[in-house]
Amino acid sequence: MKKTLCFDFGNTRLKCGFFENDVFREEFLLPADNLPAIEKLLKKYQPQNTILSSVIEHNIGVEILLATNTNFHKLSHRSKINFTTAVGKPETIGADRLALIAAAVHYYPGKNNLVIGLGSCITYNFINQSNIFIGGSISPGMEMRFKAMHLHTAFLPIVQKDWNFPVIAYDTKTNLQSGVIAGITFEIDGFIDYYKGKYDNFNVVLTGGDSAYFAGQLKNSIFADLNFLFKGLFAISEVNNCK
Repeated sequence: MKKTLCFDFGNTRLKCGFFENDVFREEFLLPADNLPAIEKLLKKYQPQNTILSSVIEHNIGVEILLATNTNFHKLSHRSKINFTTAVGKPETIGADRLALIAAAVHYYPGKNNLVIGLGSCITYNFINQSNIFIGGSISPGMEMRFKAMHLHTAFLPIVQKDWNFPVIAYDTKTNLQSGVIAGITFEIDGFIDYYKGKYDNFNVVLTGGDSAYFAGQLKNSIFADLNFLFKGLFAISEVNNCK
């Protein structure tokens, strides 16, 4: 049985997804000092293949460790991928976005796909039915919005998300929650409406930590898949680690 570990080093969290053959089995959160944790995962699961998507400056020892013990691939614009891009500087496309696009083409071929990733930032990634990544948008994520209003004003407090907020809020805390959480909901629906108005044969995938909540709030029909980025990493690994 083939085993694959897919590492996703994001701005907020370091995560790993475990696959047996092509089946996603489990996700792990890694500590900031991740080398000992990765060594334990390698010892426990003994994967044949590993892949790393990183949008941070990580310890280069991670790559050395994975390359020494497995068939290792670091995701970049030089990776073999299942789509082409019309973006002027492909080297500037984040590794996380590359993985989401690859997953869309792999699981929803022949469609105009909009993949929305909810992370530190919200990314809107559009891939047309000819498997060309056209581009999209990036906006601040939920925590970034909460922190920005606190840091760039004199008196607004830092607040945390609360899914029971009222849209028509009644105090400072709930006003901030409504502005951020309802604002993201309306933003996502607005982008979906825009793309739907331009493209037929249209499909939307929402992924990221809070995708389950937002999927239930949207007026538009979408697919919500918390592990979509990992699935994209696995698909890319299959092409780039075929030794």
